[in-house]
Amino acid sequence: MGVDRIETKQTIATGAKPWVDQAEAPFIRISNLTKNFGDFIAVDNVSLDIYRQELFCLLGGSGCGKSTLLRMLAGFETPSSGRIEIDGQDMASIPAYERPTNMMFQSYALFPHMSVEKNVAYGLVRDGVAKAEIAERVAEMLTLVQLDGFAKRKPGQLSGGQRQRVALARSLIKRPKLLLLDEPLGALDKKLREETQFELVNIQESLGVTFIVVTHDQEEAMTLSSRIGVMDRGEIVQVGEPHAIYEYPQSRFVADFIGSVNIFEGRVTEDAENFVRLHSQEGGCDIHVAHGVSCTENQKMWLAVRPEKFSLSKEQPAGKYNFVTGTVDEIAYLGNLSVYRILLASGKNVRATRSNRDRHDAEAAPGWGDTVYLAWDDTAGVVLTQ
Repeated sequence: MGVDRIETKQTIATGAKPWVDQAEAPFIRISNLTKNFGDFIAVDNVSLDIYRQELFCLLGGSGCGKSTLLRMLAGFETPSSGRIEIDGQDMASIPAYERPTNMMFQSYALFPHMSVEKNVAYGLVRDGVAKAEIAERVAEMLTLVQLDGFAKRKPGQLSGGQRQRVALARSLIKRPKLLLLDEPLGALDKKLREETQFELVNIQESLGVTFIVVTHDQEEAMTLSSRIGVMDRGEIVQVGEPHAIYEYPQSRFVADFIGSVNIFEGRVTEDAENFVRLHSQEGGCDIHVAHGVSCTENQKMWLAVRPEKFSLSKEQPAGKYNFVTGTVDEIAYLGNLSVYRILLASGKNVRATRSNRDRHDAEAAPGWGDTVYLAWDDTAGVVLTQ
């Protein structure tokens, strides 16, 4: 999946993390929520708390249940069982049009025959808001999304990024307490998507509206969110802040889904209070982990090591633990770094990255067919039991 190095959003101050405050009441409480379509379980007994002013991402692959969960929050799907509360109110008997929510769809669903300002104003017009107030709020919203000079244009005269911002303005103009966004940046090209991610974060922070974003793009989730809920086969398998999801995955699925990772299977050979040792047959090495793990001798476990945690060298490291040797099979030059694929004697492929700090580094760097050693610190990997 994805990339080898991910820039995560670091704007949330320690004192602004309501999810670590035991006294803070969640703004959204999802309890034992299930949705069946016949014999198929789309959402499976999900419980989740989301807090006011969060930008929360539901992340998962196609068919994992994330969009179905979003549609139940919006009121477009009826739960088979379970409970949804928004701002302390049970949503069971509240129809979609009366919920304090709005939803922005991946397709944007703009009216092609209407101008930008009329698209943005549509919801207020339907609600019978006075013309003067509509004009004022439309102007405010177009300024917020940096489309001041585009009010009279039609959607067909706009770029993809501009249409995305029109859809966002239309979703926000009714001042919902909760905005639901289903793959909001999926239609944009990579460069524009990266630029728009930061715009979306700035808009959310300036308005203080709670956002829930559904995405399959792990890099997008890491950039946007205050917290991420990773979904698989209808279940939430891990919830955490971006750095925690990346650095401390709780399963092989999460480790593999978020970024790039190398996973070594091994057996416990020594279990001490403050360290554990594994032997990995596929790695052809012994692994020392500098902290205790709840395990038994000879138990099967896995060590996950990110590509950037490796030290790549043509020289064999000192010591007996935590290095593998192999042959350079492929090299991808990405400018700021190079990605190496190393073929081990067992046939396992391992990915490592090497930072290109100096433009002359390439002359000393390992090349195709070279024998190399990949070493890592005893705190660099994450031990996984599932």
